[in-house]
Amino acid sequence: MGGHFVDKNGNILGKHQGYPFYTIGQRKGLEIALGTPAFVTAINPETNTVVLGSEEDLNRTEMSVSGINWLKYDLPEGGIDAITKIRYKDKGGLCRLYPEGNDVKVVFYSEVKGIAPGQSAVFYENDDVIGGGIIRR
Repeated sequence: MGGHFVDKNGNILGKHQGYPFYTIGQRKGLEIALGTPAFVTAINPETNTVVLGSEEDLNRTEMSVSGINWLKYDLPEGGIDAITKIRYKDKGGLCRLYPEGNDVKVVFYSEVKGIAPGQSAVFYENDDVIGGGIIRR
């Protein structure tokens, strides 16, 4: 069940117990010493690899969200501005939402840390929830 820890270039750094035991942003419990703090920055279930990198490598400006549930109105073709929260206690980030087939492409105006596939994303207009879904990538 074990696989490999790799860096962002695909170089093997060591072995791990299997990708289900790790989460994006995790730093503790990796059981690997690299000389600098390492964070889980990506997980690839198809190859059972866990990508490690620096804290800055967790920053992203885009994500794709599927399983969309619109509560207030449908997303217009040209997109709309919104605040998107990716964690329960997240203050949210200002972004633009664009239709992408049945999914939504979220483009943040500044970097967001720890976007993790499988987590919920909730879209807000002021204090109103306008929709949400599951982070895909």
